Amino acid sequence: MDALTATLALMRLEGMGPGRYWQLLQHFPSAVEALEHLPQTLLQKLPERAQAQWREWQQCGEESALVQWARHERARCADLGVTLLCAGGEDYPPLLAEISRPPPLLYVRGHVNALRLPQIAVVGARRATSAGLDNARAFSRELAAAGFAITSGLALGVDAAAHRGALEAGGVTIAVLGTGIDRLYPRRNAALAEEVLAHGGALVSEFPLGTGAEAANFPRRNRVISGLSLGVLLVEAALRSGSLITARLAAEQNREVFAIPGSIHNPLSRGCHRVIRDGAALVETAADIVSELGGLLNDLPASSDGGSHQDAGPTQRLGDAERRLIGALGGDPRTLEQLARDTGLEAGTLMAQLLQLELAGMVETLPGGYQLTGEGARLLETLA
Repeated sequence: MDALTATLALMRLEGMGPGRYWQLLQHFPSAVEALEHLPQTLLQKLPERAQAQWREWQQCGEESALVQWARHERARCADLGVTLLCAGGEDYPPLLAEISRPPPLLYVRGHVNALRLPQIAVVGARRATSAGLDNARAFSRELAAAGFAITSGLALGVDAAAHRGALEAGGVTIAVLGTGIDRLYPRRNAALAEEVLAHGGALVSEFPLGTGAEAANFPRRNRVISGLSLGVLLVEAALRSGSLITARLAAEQNREVFAIPGSIHNPLSRGCHRVIRDGAALVETAADIVSELGGLLNDLPASSDGGSHQDAGPTQRLGDAERRLIGALGGDPRTLEQLARDTGLEAGTLMAQLLQLELAGMVETLPGGYQLTGEGARLLETLA
């Protein structure tokens, strides 16, 4: 029996859960040995059904219902194009592995390598205001254009707007589910989930196939959302909401927490104001987040074609819009309005391009405007 089958079998035991799983792994070098030598003190804490399952495995071994279920689960995953990741494996997301008692298993549909990208979680209310949805979409679009993957929960409202914003920028987005990966919830976001997959993203769940949308699953989902991410952006949230749980978990995991302030008359601003009072960073633009976390983009993996853009010259790395923007910047500081007029770019695209150039060290921000750095000025000469 290999480690993945043993982990599936252990997690199949009713009442096991990640907490008890990691207690076991503190005393045994592998999931295989933990399954083989399950201590009586722990076994007695599990429900009778779990005790019967384990004893039947001891008697029947590879023919036991426990092992047969694990093998069937692996076969179903293979049929559905789902990859199983086991904690401790080389493909397991490194940032998630750092949290206390991470999910022993992850079910991943789509691009597994997307989970290794620098991620920012964007979360908020399901019944968000129009302004909240616009903010979620715009911030996600600009952050994705700057090179971050956008992680959220595929829920209605802010989550869906965040995924769509990332897709509009041609970026990668990751949806973490509170159900089995074969049981999308809500169903009306099924088409959005397929878009996530089609554009290099991934769907992720720690729950076995067939798991339904149970209320207890969503705090666990939120823990994975924050655990995968460098930071969490709270867009709108009531004082009692799952999004505030995500922000709290992010703080406990030593991740950055950002929040967009709102009107004192909007109940959905109160959660954001609460986390700001508790130490979250108040943000007004995506650039506020990039200035805090942008340096971590240097850790981006090589592109999927097996190479890296790092070897290309600066001119080769630029798209037409960025070249046009560098030309518009010229030698003098320029305001956002001037750049929009001179380039013809709409505000969201313009901000995304400026963020990219700022991260590349070609543009710097001034009070009220932007100007080329020394490297940017040298590049301008090559474009002339």
